[in-house]
Amino acid sequence: MLIFGTNSGYNRLEYSLVLEKDRSHMKIPEAPEITLDIDGSEVRFDLDEAELPAAIESRAFSSGNYPHKKRLKRSVYEKELEALQEELVKLQYWLQETGERVMIVFEGRDSAGKGGTISRFRQFLNPRHVRVAALPKPSDVEQGQWYFQRYVAHFPTAGEMVLFDRSWYNRAGVEPVMGFCTPEQHEKFLEDVPEFEHMIVREGIHFFKFWLNIGREMQIKRFHDRRHDPLKIWKLSPIDIKALSKWDDYTRARDLMLAKTSTDHAPWTVLRANDKRRARINAIRKVLLALDYDGKDADRIGEIDRQVVRDADQFAD
Repeated sequence: MLIFGTNSGYNRLEYSLVLEKDRSHMKIPEAPEITLDIDGSEVRFDLDEAELPAAIESRAFSSGNYPHKKRLKRSVYEKELEALQEELVKLQYWLQETGERVMIVFEGRDSAGKGGTISRFRQFLNPRHVRVAALPKPSDVEQGQWYFQRYVAHFPTAGEMVLFDRSWYNRAGVEPVMGFCTPEQHEKFLEDVPEFEHMIVREGIHFFKFWLNIGREMQIKRFHDRRHDPLKIWKLSPIDIKALSKWDDYTRARDLMLAKTSTDHAPWTVLRANDKRRARINAIRKVLLALDYDGKDADRIGEIDRQVVRDADQFAD
């Protein structure tokens, strides 16, 4: 539960009134009414309502067949995260000494926790050597280029790690769902991307792809939290708002993407991310366990939670 009075002086209901008053100059988009089928009953909900319906709140954590009953305890999470981040520092030294390169793509449902996971990766690393690539919509010039061209410009040089906060996979998800590309462009992308990524791997770049998945009720809860938090409302974009009514379209696009682009040389790793803490530490573990860097301590890294981390061909929600 978010507590607004501490930082903003508003409780949730008061902020809802402020939100309505400030909508025009903040250019906050209107949110559509959401209709959900929960246990055979139809639940209608407006994102601007101050309180989340109990039927959604109670199902959020378990939605999407999430396997754990409770969040990972904070004390356990912080202890494990610290050990993993110390291993990441070792990895950074190894990259600098050897000139090896690492590139990680983070994709997933809107509000699945991509940004937070990226932040935990790079929290104690040197920003000169560990970069985040979060590209805006393409310019007129970029729209006339080879589709992958603007992404290649951000690939790592010797000794670097680059973390893509969304990537060329926009063409497998948001673009076809929202009509930003043609069906032919979408189909061509799905045909081209396996060879494009084969080139990355043959170049010697250590390449990882994570899809962060959450249940629908959890997504609605996180959207609602953002909508009513004056410090996080900027995270809720007009595209996010439109996506509320396109859950099934995004599911079909995701399933097709995983089927067509998870290959032996560039497999997808699916992170079940209703619990952000488990998703973050398991993403870091996955990378650390795959790399043979100096001083690696497998005991400190720990074991992957196979209920949270799934191969693309084993995943179903």
